Amino acid sequence: MGRILRRSVIALALGLSTCFLAIGQGTKPAAKPAVENLGFVKSSPAYAELQLRRTELVSDLESLLIDYNEEFPKIKELRFTIALLDRDIARISKVKSSDASKLTLALGKLILRRVDLEIDLSNLLKNYKDEHPDVKRAKRKVEIYEAAVTDILN
Repeated sequence: MGRILRRSVIALALGLSTCFLAIGQGTKPAAKPAVENLGFVKSSPAYAELQLRRTELVSDLESLLIDYNEEFPKIKELRFTIALLDRDIARISKVKSSDASKLTLALGKLILRRVDLEIDLSNLLKNYKDEHPDVKRAKRKVEIYEAAVTDILN
């Protein structure tokens, strides 16, 4: 009895898969891209540095959300900073395993410093125009740090 039941289940499964295949003609799902093992990124000093900072910021955000709403300036700034860090975490996650040695503590610190400079620039732009000398200086600092990060990653 068990053998017959097993064969029936297999036949039913094959029939359903054939049925779904016939229905989906022309709309094949795209092949999944090969995902490289990102363990080397998560074990890198640069990733750890960025993740530590992100965790601190998320913790601060959660504690502020207890008493304040989304319009509170500090909450907006924290969300912006977390978004910048997420962008950079995604950026270093694209590094190939053959280039894992690039993901140093120094790179993590460079990225964090550039993020801080971007926050400063954002705050300046709330009060001043692009032509203001302080804004120009802040933009140049961000450019210098970005060039250093790009130099290391490329």
